[in-house]
Amino acid sequence: MADEKKVYLDYNATTPLESEVIGAITNSLTEAWGNPSSSHDAGIKAKKVIDEARYNVANMIGAKSSDIIFTSGGTEGNNMIIQTAVKYAYHDLSNGYPGGDNRDKLPHFITSNLEHDSVKLVLEHLAEEGTASVTFVPASSKTGQVDVDDVLSAIRPSTCMITVMMANNETGVIQPIKLISEKLRQINQSRKSLPKILLHTDAAQAIGKIEVDVEDLGVDYLTVVGHKFYGPRIGAIYVRNLGNKDVPLYPMLYGGGQERNYRPGTENTVMIAGLGKEAFKDRIRVNGKFATSERLPNTCNVSILSDKLQGHKVLSNCRILQASIGAACHSQNRPSPILLAIGVPESVARNALRLSVGRETTKDDIDCVIQDLIQAVNQLENHTTET
Repeated sequence: MADEKKVYLDYNATTPLESEVIGAITNSLTEAWGNPSSSHDAGIKAKKVIDEARYNVANMIGAKSSDIIFTSGGTEGNNMIIQTAVKYAYHDLSNGYPGGDNRDKLPHFITSNLEHDSVKLVLEHLAEEGTASVTFVPASSKTGQVDVDDVLSAIRPSTCMITVMMANNETGVIQPIKLISEKLRQINQSRKSLPKILLHTDAAQAIGKIEVDVEDLGVDYLTVVGHKFYGPRIGAIYVRNLGNKDVPLYPMLYGGGQERNYRPGTENTVMIAGLGKEAFKDRIRVNGKFATSERLPNTCNVSILSDKLQGHKVLSNCRILQASIGAACHSQNRPSPILLAIGVPESVARNALRLSVGRETTKDDIDCVIQDLIQAVNQLENHTTET
């Protein structure tokens, strides 16, 4: 079995490195190994690599190089942006901000119940420790999206940030970020003496699959995650007009002056540089497929209906398929909270398989996967468990 062909359909968890990325990393290891803060030749070469990478990342999302800060990954980026919003509310706006001990007057965040843990858990922690208050807007079970009006109706005088992911990592449903931005702009203009409400989107799953343009989206902050689009395990954040106090950024770490003091620490130059047939007929349930919602073109979330076919059991009996039941960081023994949030019954959600294709996936691969799933299902359904 160890020598059998394997088909990887877990690209939403992580992607392999593109050959050009490997080349850039290898070149940096040999040619740009110096400290980018040093003024000698080795340091200058390293700094040039970083400057070029910053330009390329910015160009990819329609931004300016000066608005890009490199991070260790998406988790750090999301944390940094959310913590910035808290400080923005407490410090920069101390005169006009309705702060105080009353929980209703704490810095208020609006988000969805679809978010990655690097947003969800941060906000839950802030709420638990009494640092901020949070409204989790439920997604519609009819569209898999958050309703724009539901998001905006949650705004309070103390709202400091709205953060909604651009595309969901399990269902592939694309969220209405541009529409939120357009309506939020009007609301901000009418708030007069109240602070501007900042808008953030985690674009980890969108980049490389659909067009991502910060100007078109109208967001203040955006999170980039390299290993979701054939890059290395490193990230970046976009901050609109970085340095302008209307859209601030505060460091979480303090040390050297790297990344213009926003993200100190010697830069990691090397990393900076590089399913079709319905074989199961009416037993297949596609989760997150809505007539009115757009989805990522590479993402399919399906359940094979049976009380014996929980997702983790099916995958453990597959010989070829390498996939997951949801987000890589979620427990394998619980139904996906994302699927439950969009109205998928628990009995169906427990059977979910997240299949995400990549550049190297072929039709033959999909045919192999279908046959592999058939044998796994047959094995589970024909197996008698002793009681």
